[in-house]
Formats: sequence, structure tokens, C-alpha cells
Amino acid sequence: MDYVEITFTCQDGLAVITMNRPDKMNAMNAAMRAEITHVLGHRLEGARAVVLTGAGTAFCSGQDLGDARNTTKLNLERVLRDEYYPMLEALVNCPLPTLAAVNGAAAGAGANLALACDVVMASEAAFFSQAFSRIGLMPDAGGTWFLPRQIGLAKAMGAALFADRISARAASDMGMIYEAVPADEFDAHWRNRGASLAAGPTCAFRAVRDAMRASFGNDLKSQLNLEAQLQGELGKSRDFIEGVSAFLEKRPAKFEGR
Repeated sequence: MDYVEITFTCQDGLAVITMNRPDKMNAMNAAMRAEITHVLGHRLEGARAVVLTGAGTAFCSGQDLGDARNTTKLNLERVLRDEYYPMLEALVNCPLPTLAAVNGAAAGAGANLALACDVVMASEAAFFSQAFSRIGLMPDAGGTWFLPRQIGLAKAMGAALFADRISARAASDMGMIYEAVPADEFDAHWRNRGASLAAGPTCAFRAVRDAMRASFGNDLKSQLNLEAQLQGELGKSRDFIEGVSAFLEKRPAKFEGR
């Protein structure tokens, strides 16, 4: 598959998906969604971590409203079910750690695409906005699921109703994202973070994600049992043997992701 609306690279285990419609602030159309979904489902052989970012000055401004000018022909339910949901499920269920490198504006579905990643970091030049109410809609693309879990119901409700711009620093302070980084350091920073994930223990990262997500539906006993199960599996892995050996030998570990 040839990519038109994104670029894709994979080097030293780090796969980088760049939304590439800078003249449209990387607004998503059907082709972009299909291309992101295809990469996540078919192009990650040899990768050990995935970064999602945007070309130019924006991360993603959400749905391309040029696709929606004739609202009598726009079936939002179909678009969400057939185009957005497969992309989001492929991202959320990716077997590799995922990192959103939010280089600029992340609005509407673009904000929630970022929040679907395991870790979100943003340039201090970036902002987040649940812009849906400005055009008479409600948050979608997972926004009503991600936001309350990350920042609590009160903050999530305000973000959705007022559609305010939330700076990267404010997003970090409220727990929406992991960190905000000075703009002039951002590109080097996310690349270093991505390389760290790509060199790390992939199976352990996956277990961390699975356990954290499960905790919202588990009582303490169930969560402790899940921890024991996952840790028992990791204790039999090559990465655990390598990690202990490296610690004892006072050298960096060389993980294989097994």
C-alpha cells in the first residue's frame, strides 16, 4: 500500500507514523484513517515501539470538515464505526508501546487520537481542545472514555462543554498527558523517548499496560492476582534473565522483547 496522507519510517526498532497534511493542519480524512490503520496492522514487523506525530506546526486538527460540507450526505455514525473505530482499536490494541508526540494543535478527534496512545508528550507550543461543541457535536473518537479516566469527570465535563484550549503545560499539570517539553527541545526529546521504548523490554511494557487498564474494573484481590500472573510470565522471559544479568554485571541490558 502506498501512503499519501502519512509518512512511515522504521529504524532501529522505532516506527514513526507522521500525519502529513500540513496545509490542512493534518486534519483527518478517510484516506489518512485507512493508512494509519494499515500501518498498525501490517507494517510493524521489526518495530518495538510506535510514535505518532504530525508534520508541520500541528499534530492533528481533527476531522477534515471539508469532507462534511454537505451534511445531508454525511453519516457520522458510519464514519465513526467504519473508519475511526478500526484505527483507534488498532492503536489501543497495538502489541508495542505507543507514544504520541504532540508537536502542535491537537483538536477534536485529533486530541483523542493522541490520548489513545500509551504515553502522550507535547511541545509547549501545543494545545489540546475538545472542539466538538463548537460545531454542535459531542466528543467522539474515544474522548468520552479517555478523558474521564485521565483527568476525572469534573475536568472532562468542562473540557467537553466549553471546548477550551488547554495548553500542553496545563494538560501535563492535570494529568491528561505525561509531560510538556520546551518547543526547541521537543523533536530531540520525543526521539530519545521513542528510542528508549524501542530498546526496552517489550513484553514487560505490554504487561504494564494490560495491568493498568484492568485495574479500573478490578477489586484489589483481582488486581493482585493479575499482577502475580503477569509477573510470573515475565519471570520466565529472556528479558528478565538479561535484565538481572546486566544488573549484576553493571552493564546496560540488551532486551529482545521476549
